[in-house]
Amino acid sequence: MSAQDFLVELGTEELPPKALNTLADAFLAGIEKGLQAAGLNFEAKQVYAAPRRLAVLITALATQQPDRSINLDGPPRQAAFDADGNPTQAALGFAKKCGVDLSEIDQSGPKLRYSQSIKGKPTASLLPTIVEDSLNDLPIPKRMRWAARKEEFVRPTQWLVMLLGDQVIDCTILAQKAGRDSRGHRFHHPQSVRITSPANYLADLRAAYVLADANERRELISKRTEELATQQEGTAIVPPNLLDEVTALVEWPVPLVCSFEERFLEVPQEALITTMQDNQKYFCLLDAEGKLLPRFITVANIESKDPQQIIAGNEKVVRPRLTDAEFFFKQDKKQPLESFNERLQNVVFQEKLGSVYDKAERVSKLAAFIAPRIGGDAQRAARAGILSKCDLSTEMVGEFPEMQGVAGYYYALNDGEPQDVALALNEQYMPRGAGAELPTTLTGAAVAIADKLDTLVGIFGIGMLPTGSKDPYALRRAALGVLRILIDKQLDLDLNDAVAFAVNAFGSKVKSAGLADAVLEFIFDRLRARYEDEGVDVATYLSVRALKPGSALDFDQRVQAVQAFRQLPEAAALAAVNKRVSNLLSKVEPTIFSVPEARYFDNAVEFSLNSAIQQASTSVQPLMEKREYAEALARLAALRDPVDAFFEAVMVNADNEDVRKNRYALLARLRGLFLNIADISMLG
Repeated sequence: MSAQDFLVELGTEELPPKALNTLADAFLAGIEKGLQAAGLNFEAKQVYAAPRRLAVLITALATQQPDRSINLDGPPRQAAFDADGNPTQAALGFAKKCGVDLSEIDQSGPKLRYSQSIKGKPTASLLPTIVEDSLNDLPIPKRMRWAARKEEFVRPTQWLVMLLGDQVIDCTILAQKAGRDSRGHRFHHPQSVRITSPANYLADLRAAYVLADANERRELISKRTEELATQQEGTAIVPPNLLDEVTALVEWPVPLVCSFEERFLEVPQEALITTMQDNQKYFCLLDAEGKLLPRFITVANIESKDPQQIIAGNEKVVRPRLTDAEFFFKQDKKQPLESFNERLQNVVFQEKLGSVYDKAERVSKLAAFIAPRIGGDAQRAARAGILSKCDLSTEMVGEFPEMQGVAGYYYALNDGEPQDVALALNEQYMPRGAGAELPTTLTGAAVAIADKLDTLVGIFGIGMLPTGSKDPYALRRAALGVLRILIDKQLDLDLNDAVAFAVNAFGSKVKSAGLADAVLEFIFDRLRARYEDEGVDVATYLSVRALKPGSALDFDQRVQAVQAFRQLPEAAALAAVNKRVSNLLSKVEPTIFSVPEARYFDNAVEFSLNSAIQQASTSVQPLMEKREYAEALARLAALRDPVDAFFEAVMVNADNEDVRKNRYALLARLRGLFLNIADISMLG
């Protein structure tokens, strides 16, 4: 069967840059879906996207759809005809479904059967519908109309190229009649561009100053930006999302170095970077020490004969934005940071929980409670807590919301606050997402934990629990943040005490009955997903969860120990034994013996097991105190042989009540050794 390359390019007005990649990928996926549904084979596929075009190239597409056969089974013969041989409604309905007369239905078998051979169609006749369906299915939140036309698309369409080999597909889609003429760069080559063949698509457009391959443009921008940054003795900040957006804004990228006045460097560099990236789509430059340089890189969409004019234009555009940032910064510094708390007394955090200032006061007290328990300073944590929300009412954060926390840091330093207090004002929001940076100071860690626990307790306390995908107060992220700080920074905080303190701080504003337990349950439930992501078996998590440790760090240490224990050859047998012992003990009253008594042993294996348990207890006790759980479990693994021997030689439920109770006591002591670390009966 013959094959030809297929190209479709839809030309439009400038497409939304942030949506360009999504639209391109969906366009390709829709065409591929249509080709597969039609049974059309091809060798390769490629999508191209630029500001004014979406294109798909299919290599070696079959030019003829294969013939198909349809075989449909109908009702059984006895249901298709009555006793007189007349067709029933079932038979007539089946024929109608097949779109034929009943006489064309095969009635020779046990069931009625309709078979039909369908001759394949030329690919050229199928492509218009496939392309149109794909365009109709693009993820476009709001489509637009243009001129007096009824067609709708994300932007007005301007041209359409559809080629199968050298053949132009005869069709009209979105008000554009298909041809082989594309268009070049809006300024360098505004006239039409003849596409000589699908395979030459990129080369034909490159000659017209259009790089249709987004990957090529992205690589060119990235490489040239790096080169220019090196020439300026700096490093460019190139966030992937910004690089994608800039790539989607230009057809012929030309990166250029621009500059701004050095006086603006007195403004927090985060504010300057934010406005240059978000508003102007510039790549900022940092020196070797990570300080902002008074230069930036813009990506022009034209190869100018006088690039200095483009540079001057961008410098002129950015200056008012930087001036605004400078003004807000100077205005805010005219008063102490703490004075901004007055404004926060009138800003509602949550209707039932009071103002943002009320929250800051609670966070201050809770941070002071937490700090000494993780090795920090209570007074500094309290100070950072009371200042933690001040910058929310500053002019800087009002104009640049992304500066919350960062602005507070600079204003605190300006007021002479200690370094860790200033850092805590930004670190309170850490981690800002999965895998994001954690607080570097103990003061910051205390405030971050306090802020998150206060939110969790408060929102839980008024009954606004997250449901399904709805989590308006980001409680899941808050819980995960608390766990990450405590575990990854190795901070040993008893969350039972911290959450109880937080509950008391709210007083009558929350329903305190059962609140602490609900919050702790929610927090520790987040660990399950964390461990699953790390490849830890859920049974390992549950074995530790059964003991309800209050410290997230202690919880993690136990989980890691149990996970290591499961790799030992004795693990499975000991887990099974613990499960058996647990079942036995659950059916009897607690034994009257606090420890097993040797006088009731009537079998040598009982003496052996008792001795082994005593030795193990002595051996693991110091390990438990140092939380060396993995080593403790490794030593407890040595109990497997005496335990196996015990169950082989002894009937636990002996007729003699004293002997039976004594054996229960022995097994209870055995189980207690493991329960000091985890309930390994749950591993079986």
